[in-house]
Amino acid sequence: MTTGRRVTMADVARSAGVSPTTASFVLSGREGVRISQAARARVREAAEALGYRPNATARSLRTKSTKTIGFVSDGITTTPFAGDVVRGALEAAAERDHLLIITETDGAGSSESAVVNVLLDRQADAVILATMFTRYVVPPKELHGRRVVLLNCLAPGFDAPSVVPDEIEAGRAAGRVLLDAGHRSGIWAIGGHQAVPATPEGIFAGNERMRGLQEALRAERAMLDGVVECQWNAEDGYREVRALLTSGVSPRALVCSTDRVSFGAYQALAEAGLSVPDDVSIISFDDQDIASWLRPALTTLALPHYEMGRRAVELVLDGEAHGSGVHRVAMPLRERGSVAAPRP
Repeated sequence: MTTGRRVTMADVARSAGVSPTTASFVLSGREGVRISQAARARVREAAEALGYRPNATARSLRTKSTKTIGFVSDGITTTPFAGDVVRGALEAAAERDHLLIITETDGAGSSESAVVNVLLDRQADAVILATMFTRYVVPPKELHGRRVVLLNCLAPGFDAPSVVPDEIEAGRAAGRVLLDAGHRSGIWAIGGHQAVPATPEGIFAGNERMRGLQEALRAERAMLDGVVECQWNAEDGYREVRALLTSGVSPRALVCSTDRVSFGAYQALAEAGLSVPDDVSIISFDDQDIASWLRPALTTLALPHYEMGRRAVELVLDGEAHGSGVHRVAMPLRERGSVAAPRP
């Protein structure tokens, strides 16, 4: 056999001493045809010896499926703590014998359309449109009428399901953790509703987390003493908590919008001679790497990146990539050492 040339079905048939039709039936797993076990064994042995691989193009013409899923992201693969989204999607696709084609854009409509057109030209069976932060999007017009799942984003009026983290329930869980520890007053939210000035990261997550938090507190006739609206970085958490303490406020618990905000809050409390959690309890969201490295380690609600990636692929392959339902994925609680009962 000439090296470098693709091994064909005819090569396998010739080596096994059978007809190309017989070889095709055996290698495609077709049952109900009269082929002896000896002939079947010869075909399989020949295919393995020759290194035969099915022609994906020919198979796709026959089955009308390329077994490929396009993954279009606005930058999610460059986010340090969001790589698990891609890993979850890759593993779910591989388990179902599908290939995930990962592409990335700058989030602009023109670049998204260009990437989507490339995927459609290659006959991708479906497209997952993913965003770095949970937000509202306008999908490219090329995706209308196609099998599409929106990952970490929503598009009201667009005929496709969305997979997003359950931020509302995460907010409720944060409230319940503090309530279970005995906190009823002196609770402050740092970061607030939408990361002032509003950012893509904050508009959706902030509003939903605060909604869930306030629902949980109200259910037990408790309430926030205040909400500090700020951006969601370490320097913002440090600045705002320091200002709060300087103004004479003595918080008993802080609900920080992200782990980065919590990091800044830790520094401000330490400078004021206050300890976590003896003087002030802290609970947060995201479960970034920094959360487990803080001392004491930070109790936080984790973004379920891996599970979201898997769920998006499952919706595509289970034929549910139609309809505008929202699939919320639970954000697991990582209980560590930053919450304790308030001092008498």
